[in-house]
Amino acid sequence: MAVMTSSARRPLLNRRLAGFGTTIFAEMSALALSTGAINLGQGFPDTDGPEEVREAAVRALRDGRGNQYPPGPGVPELRTAVAAHQERRYGLAYDPATEVLVTAGATEAIAASLLALLEPGDEVVALEPYYDSYAACIAMAGGTRVPVTLRPHEETVDGTVHRRFRLDLDELRDAITDRTRLLLINTPHNPSGTVLTREELTVIAGLAVERDLLVVTDEVYEHLVFDGAEHVPLASLPGMRERTVTIGSAGKTFSFTGWKVGWVTAAPELVTAVRSAKQYLTYVASGPFQYAVAEALALPDAYFEAFRADMLAKRDLLSAGLTEAGFGVFRPAGTYFVTTDIRPLGESDGFAFCRALPERAGVVAVPNAVFYDDREAGAPFVRFAFCKRTPVLEEAVSRLKALAG
Repeated sequence: MAVMTSSARRPLLNRRLAGFGTTIFAEMSALALSTGAINLGQGFPDTDGPEEVREAAVRALRDGRGNQYPPGPGVPELRTAVAAHQERRYGLAYDPATEVLVTAGATEAIAASLLALLEPGDEVVALEPYYDSYAACIAMAGGTRVPVTLRPHEETVDGTVHRRFRLDLDELRDAITDRTRLLLINTPHNPSGTVLTREELTVIAGLAVERDLLVVTDEVYEHLVFDGAEHVPLASLPGMRERTVTIGSAGKTFSFTGWKVGWVTAAPELVTAVRSAKQYLTYVASGPFQYAVAEALALPDAYFEAFRADMLAKRDLLSAGLTEAGFGVFRPAGTYFVTTDIRPLGESDGFAFCRALPERAGVVAVPNAVFYDDREAGAPFVRFAFCKRTPVLEEAVSRLKALAG
């Protein structure tokens, strides 16, 4: 029975959050802990990032930098480093003083952006499947979520089946109405591993300009693209810089997810709006870690290349093992997740499959259905993370091969 207040006789939880409950990541990580299974569900590395970056955080702590409240927009060193990174990588020039905002990870950046830019009743077109916080943040802002689904697609080349999820640009265009305020774009895309092409992003940019829409773009996996895929920041396309809020994060690139250091880059008016909401969320966070991330962003290209090469090898290891175990595998062009189809295993319910997998094979995964409004569309898909040590992935692959029998 729901707990009700004595006066209003209504549930305690704000109705906008009704139905969200505990995240699937908490449930599956608890299941991994209770069963001793290998956790390939939640996307966090099982090793720390570069030693020099960790030592930079220690230095900041010892030197008393960031131990008290840092500046609201973020420490100047990090804002300067973010701006330098965007210009060096993509030719995007941002003013560190007015066009960069540091946040408590990308999740706060998403929340602050949506809370700042939406009014109740505004529609947000989001790519489905989507990171679960998108739905909750849109709901908290009073917006209406309009999903556009990435559809599974197969093609055979030289006898090899290639699977990927594709965006239907006509479906995207049809989803935009007079009530649409904002497009919420994620590339490289979690959980599908799709990297939107320059051609696809050009169409999205054209729609945003044509319909005078704002865009929030989540690019936290920008340094994890494979097989010749190119990460193209939407803000770099014609007409987009002044209407795009770009979100980045240190956690995915430098393997310090617990530090919770993210950032927003955008035109001054957009940054001011997002900061107005952000200051009433955490206000500030991660003081000493901001100085360390500033140094991390200045690491030479060799670091980023080695990081990507390491993840590519792990992607191939896990993808091959999942294929051998009988899954239909969508080899990702980006991120550190592999989405699989469980129907070749005679299964169709991803929730039931994932809840039974720790006992069946000693491995934890996440059902993709939690990332869909249309749960049936996501029902047969399951996501595995490969941001783990190679011996851990090898053991997971060995265990999963039992399913092939």
